[in-house]
Amino acid sequence: MSFDVILGFDMETDIGSWTPFYEGLVQGTPRILELLAKHNVSGTFFFTGEAAKLNPQVVEAVAKANHEVGCHSLYHETVGDELFPIPGVKPILPEETFFRIKKATEVVEGVLGEKVTSFRAPRLWGSTAMVNALEDLGYTADASYPLYFYKERLVPYRPSKDDWTKEGNMKILEIPNFADMTIESNDEYGRDRDQWPLFRTEGAERLLVHVDNMLEFYKEKKLPSTICLYLHPWEFHEMPEGLIHYGEGSVLPDPFITKNCGEVAVRELDKLIGQLKKRGGKFRQARELVQ
Repeated sequence: MSFDVILGFDMETDIGSWTPFYEGLVQGTPRILELLAKHNVSGTFFFTGEAAKLNPQVVEAVAKANHEVGCHSLYHETVGDELFPIPGVKPILPEETFFRIKKATEVVEGVLGEKVTSFRAPRLWGSTAMVNALEDLGYTADASYPLYFYKERLVPYRPSKDDWTKEGNMKILEIPNFADMTIESNDEYGRDRDQWPLFRTEGAERLLVHVDNMLEFYKEKKLPSTICLYLHPWEFHEMPEGLIHYGEGSVLPDPFITKNCGEVAVRELDKLIGQLKKRGGKFRQARELVQ
């Protein structure tokens, strides 16, 4: 059985929005590139504007290795609709969305030296305003749809300009992110159907159980199979455990967020890629899926 695999790496600060550091981006990205080269597969790296501006050598390394460079907002801010409450995290206003993404795009393109055409929203929190802004800015692919939450769009689709979660006639391709829709969810938002970060917290084989579930699900429904994963470079560099202090305060990430970052994550991604290839996975960049 042949199916498409998109490895998407969200190029942001360590532990997402919870620190201002880029140690994982700098130290983890070379490990990712080495793994992808080992397996001769390609990926898409979604940079925030700040990540690209402060770490141009990482952008250059990704592009030189013939991977796709995409955009991931300006500062990892919420550019779409809030799906569930996170203290201190509020979305920008819909009327701000176009200008914020435009600025982020200009920064990433300025570092890269060419146009970017693929986007992913931080936390997969997209919106109708966001997708319309992306189309107006010339993007052709958006890998933001959280399948675990909206549940309806099982395969890549052209969204409606009036409701990005519905099918329509926009030019941009919306790519759902992998979730196991065959299991019963015990979470009010469906987050236990999501894949992240099982590959490192419980191992590649645990994640592959859910991949196999969905491949069979797609086969039964006679649908094309696309497995779109989201990963982060900081997962491939050991992250501090416990309280992290900076500025005028501290943050205490939930243990699962930093569990097994570093060598374990590298080892398990290596296994995961190999097993996906054995199952017939064809690795695509987001922009290639559009074609």
